[in-house]
Amino acid sequence: MSRKFNAGYYVSEGFHSIFTHGFMSFAAVCMIVACLLIMGSFTLLAVNLDNTLGDLESENEMLVYIDDALTQDQARMLQPKLAQVENVSQLTFVTKEQALADYKAKHNDNIAVLKDLPDDAFRDRYRVHVYDIERMAETKAALEQVPNVAWVRAAIEIADGFVMVRNIATGVAMVLIGILLVISLFIIANTIKLATFYRREEIAIMKMCGATDGFIEWPFVVEGMLLGLTGALIAFFAQWGLYRMVAKFAIQGNGLSLVNMISYGSMATTILIVFCSVGVFIGVVGSLFAIRKFLQV
Repeated sequence: MSRKFNAGYYVSEGFHSIFTHGFMSFAAVCMIVACLLIMGSFTLLAVNLDNTLGDLESENEMLVYIDDALTQDQARMLQPKLAQVENVSQLTFVTKEQALADYKAKHNDNIAVLKDLPDDAFRDRYRVHVYDIERMAETKAALEQVPNVAWVRAAIEIADGFVMVRNIATGVAMVLIGILLVISLFIIANTIKLATFYRREEIAIMKMCGATDGFIEWPFVVEGMLLGLTGALIAFFAQWGLYRMVAKFAIQGNGLSLVNMISYGSMATTILIVFCSVGVFIGVVGSLFAIRKFLQV
């Protein structure tokens, strides 16, 4: 029994099998949605933490204080040596007078106390930005080794905190994704296996009549593909709603004010493509696992 590729037939059979085993199909779709939502949530968390780390790299700075024994011209001459330190992206020289003026501007509510500060109360310094905030401690140590540098101030704890949260989120996401992919494949495989079990005699007859494995497999592959796409689309819109709720909370709550969340719309196309690809992969691979046993006639 040999037939040419007939997409309409395969799609029709795939749809029919989904509704024939409605409960198992529903369970399979729910599992795919859960898998994609958890995967998407942790991935979006990692993406937003990466974005926040990027903001910290551009906004957060280290202050390199210069030895008081140096004149201002000598302090300026240190810039080439400081620029040679690995991971340093930008240097800005700040005179002690400018540092004092900036300090007074930030604390103008205590102007009565500040007006008595002497002009030499502050040191000449450099504002230093880095390429990679994860290497801030290493960069700080290297800057401190430069001659005539008095000390270096850096908010290493904040940077390390974001890096740690980002790494934990990524690690947990990978583990959960792996577990849920296996469970999803198992659910899909059992859904398809149930359908093939009821049709095992039909499959055996088709094999004896000369039907190819591909002709028999395609309706089940289409079924798995449809289940995967359905789960992916539901997960995509559910993720959108969940993300908007979290973003609203982040804006209103002080606890997450440090996180600058990326808009879901700017990532929507990529998320949809990834969700659909993963959903189809789960559906197709699960179907192939299930059908192969029944083709051994």
